[in-house]
Amino acid sequence: MQQVLQDLSFTIEKGQIVGFLGPNGAGKSTTMKLITGFLTPDSGSVLLDGVDVQKSKLQLQRMIGYLPEHNPLYLDMYVRESLAFTAHLYGMGNSAKSRIDEMIERTGLQSECSKKIGQLSKGYRQRVGLAQALIHDPQVLILDEPTTGLDPNQLLEIRSLIQDFGKERTVLFSTHIMQEVTAICDRFLVLKKGQLVADQAVNGMSPNQLEELFRELTA
Repeated sequence: MQQVLQDLSFTIEKGQIVGFLGPNGAGKSTTMKLITGFLTPDSGSVLLDGVDVQKSKLQLQRMIGYLPEHNPLYLDMYVRESLAFTAHLYGMGNSAKSRIDEMIERTGLQSECSKKIGQLSKGYRQRVGLAQALIHDPQVLILDEPTTGLDPNQLLEIRSLIQDFGKERTVLFSTHIMQEVTAICDRFLVLKKGQLVADQAVNGMSPNQLEELFRELTA
């Protein structure tokens, strides 16, 4: 058995956007799956507003929006149909239609919403995944490399969306793009071989400065 995480502990406050950095295999995706309740820790706990995620999993998962690294989508579904299905899973009832319309607009899916997901580009599939993660208006948003495969214009739009949602929510997202962290994050965490090696504020740090620090910490 391999130990993936070692004595990992951190807290994120409401209204904070936190970048999650680390080399491939450092344990970022595992950490995110533990936070969302998709994995069960062998020891320790994840608390959301003081409540253990594992002890109240279904209740707390309703408060979390999650976009995994490998965006799981039903390719034969139409965009609007897929969002309606997700809303149904969250039991949104009569509020679903207006929320779906809002998410389609805010994620820039208006021109694609009548297409099947299998017909969409990588960037638009990411938008669908983000819309699904946000459909139930979660208080905590967990995004695993959400801007992978987006073109420059899409990058800016999705970053702006994350910033907007992060004003009154808690956001943790992993990325390999240092400019992304310095552009929209309040703090960043750096993971190396399952251990937290940095937890600090961005404080006007440039992408080059962050890149240099990252290399020092993960060498």
